[in-house]
Amino acid sequence: MDNNLSMNDAKQYIILRFDSEQYGIDISYIDNIVRLQSITRVPHVQPYFLGIINLRGEILPVMSMRKKFELPDKENTNLTRILIIKVDGNSKIGVLVDEVREVVTLAENDIEKLAADTGDARAYLTGVGKYNDTLISLINIHGLIADIDND
Repeated sequence: MDNNLSMNDAKQYIILRFDSEQYGIDISYIDNIVRLQSITRVPHVQPYFLGIINLRGEILPVMSMRKKFELPDKENTNLTRILIIKVDGNSKIGVLVDEVREVVTLAENDIEKLAADTGDARAYLTGVGKYNDTLISLINIHGLIADIDND
């Protein structure tokens, strides 16, 4: 395979950590990364929605990636961040994550696509990236957002 071709197919991912697991989000979806701030609760929403924040005059819903992935609750720390994710058009949503690690570049051949029938939890993942000696579960933003809209 031509080396230039594989670099043209490379994408950058922002790496998040939850406990010992690492997840990656295509950096093209990231609008901003902000420190944890006061989240106003909203009644009668799904358990993974924490509420809303006011970010420079813009009201944004915030969901917990930890609750969405059915991970046990954990105290927020000074590493906790809210990722502001761009979805369709000008819409944005905040996603609470335990820690933002780094930005990595993965070539197409560093990513194993998941089979379509690998179960519910896999609906939120597009594949697994191999970076150095670690595996990174790549998050399917469209699957996550489509799921929210359907709840």
